[in-house]
Amino acid sequence: MFESFWAWIVFGLVAFVFAVSVGFATRSLLGTTVGWLRTFLVGLLVFVASWPFSYFVATEARVIATDGSLRAPVLVVVLFVALAFGWVFAFGIALLVATEALWPTTAANPVDAIRAALHRRRRTKRYLQILTLLSKHGIGWILHERPGLPPRGRARRGGTPAALVAAINEAGVTFVKLGQLLSTRRDLLPRNYTLALSSLQSRATTLPWPMIRTVIEAEIGAPLGTVFAEVNEVPLAAASVAQVHTGTLLDGTAVVLKVQRPGAGAQVAADVDIIVRLAQRFENQTSWGRDFGAVALAEGFARSLRDELDYRIEFTSTQQIRTVVASSAAADILVVPRVYPAASSRRLLTMDLIDGVPLNAAAERLAELWPEEREALASALLDAVLEQVIVRGVFHGDLHPGNLILQQDGRLGLIDFGNVGVLERSMREGLVTLLLAAANDDDIATTDALLLVVDAPADADIPGLQRDLGRMLTLTRYSGAEGSIFSAMLDTIREHHLAIPSSLGMALRALITLEASLAILAPDFDMVDNALDRVPHFLRRLVTPRTLLGSVQAQGAVLRATVRRLPRRLEAITAGLEDGTFSVRIRAFAEPDDRSWLTSIVVESVGALIGIAAATLGIVLVVSDSGPELVPGVQLFAFLGSTIGLVGFILLIRALRQVFLRRTN
Repeated sequence: MFESFWAWIVFGLVAFVFAVSVGFATRSLLGTTVGWLRTFLVGLLVFVASWPFSYFVATEARVIATDGSLRAPVLVVVLFVALAFGWVFAFGIALLVATEALWPTTAANPVDAIRAALHRRRRTKRYLQILTLLSKHGIGWILHERPGLPPRGRARRGGTPAALVAAINEAGVTFVKLGQLLSTRRDLLPRNYTLALSSLQSRATTLPWPMIRTVIEAEIGAPLGTVFAEVNEVPLAAASVAQVHTGTLLDGTAVVLKVQRPGAGAQVAADVDIIVRLAQRFENQTSWGRDFGAVALAEGFARSLRDELDYRIEFTSTQQIRTVVASSAAADILVVPRVYPAASSRRLLTMDLIDGVPLNAAAERLAELWPEEREALASALLDAVLEQVIVRGVFHGDLHPGNLILQQDGRLGLIDFGNVGVLERSMREGLVTLLLAAANDDDIATTDALLLVVDAPADADIPGLQRDLGRMLTLTRYSGAEGSIFSAMLDTIREHHLAIPSSLGMALRALITLEASLAILAPDFDMVDNALDRVPHFLRRLVTPRTLLGSVQAQGAVLRATVRRLPRRLEAITAGLEDGTFSVRIRAFAEPDDRSWLTSIVVESVGALIGIAAATLGIVLVVSDSGPELVPGVQLFAFLGSTIGLVGFILLIRALRQVFLRRTN
């Protein structure tokens, strides 16, 4: 009894290993993914059916007697058994092809299916929660507007910005960050929306010190005391993604530590997935979502948020801005903290402590300064930002009053470098041309300069754009209208559905954000007049005789190389025309995807032809009554024909599987 039990255990293990092996072989031969459950079941069926079929073939060929004794050499018996197993295996593959054609596989394997189902359940729950919040605050109508139909419920839109802010506040930290991003997008949203969204503030509870200490030590790869002499356990600030603590390095330098909260990455990834899916629904079902470019905006937000979670990017950005400021005329007025590589990593950023008061809370300190001092601070800050944008091409993209620290010595410290923009030289030249035209109140030149740096649709109303830009220049420059020329220009771009490059849009939004900080520093400081008046100065620094000479030399070198090739090419063309051999060749299948598709078609066709040939040859050899006998009563040619036919049969099944795949895809 005991021996019988272990025999069945061994038999079951062998059957399991055989079934899994058959599954791997089947998936490899078919060249595609097949459901593991059905593959395993077919493998078991092949294993069970192979033994009686092998016995039947061996006895019919008289290589095994009915009592199980061998009547031929062992090698011959093995060959017949292997052939029988091969044919059962081939019919198992055929069964898989048939079931796949009728009921295609929907999941790669049960584990992935269960994991996907759990993830889908969590995502659906969160998705429904967001939809419920929209309905709760009376803005569920945005999901039901259809492209091409007049928007419904416009009469109810008076309270929509406030309702949207309330819904976002309830939705959580990731949606708050999205709202904060949208509050700077005057090129996408009207002013009443951006004003409402600018009131959003991230609310986060502080985490206990042991959790934060664990993250710090994990990131530096050593105990806390090996890098820091002291770290204050009470946080200086707590945000949705990070928590900030003050500390001291071993050499006594006062620093701040920006520590990413545990689990922040997973939380952001889940919410970003929801935001992208909501954006897809908005763009598919609403006219405003299509014009808004909801999907592109959501995907851009997802990328920026993923970058924000990697503090190594902010580390590099801080170094870049520090280098730019250090080489500018504002180096004595602006302070950029140093960052410390030994105490920084993907989830930890350590930099100098900028001691002072944020500009939005520095009313008492500013009141102690003379008006001339405040004017000088504002002018220096504006010059520094214009130099970063126009001359250097690397700029702080979010200089709101909370990111500017007024120090006791009267200098301004810059913090939070998670939003740093890069503007390429060609775009800087386009921007300065646009600003020069605006400074001269030239609506024609402003329109032409704007069209050089934005993408206008084919049906764009250029005369209407020129009229709106001219009106905007007059109102913002001479009539004291609300808002700056930069925000008004973004409003005009949005109204005419012009696509503005992300780098240029970020530069304009940085100037709009800076306006609030300048208004706090010096309420009477006219940013527009000062900025436009300073543009020629920075243009002279951007376009110097040396840079012009360098550009001319570079273009000349390119032109020279091109001209040197022209005679040879002209000679080849004229010679071809003269002797009648001139032809035009179009390069087909230039793209890698095209070549890959053609290669797959050729390989499949060749495989199918080989399969047909092998099957035909196998049949011919089996039915031919000639050749030497392998064993009494079985010719060698018949055995070879069965083997070759098996190969052809498998190749034909594979070809049929590819046909089913293409049809279902």
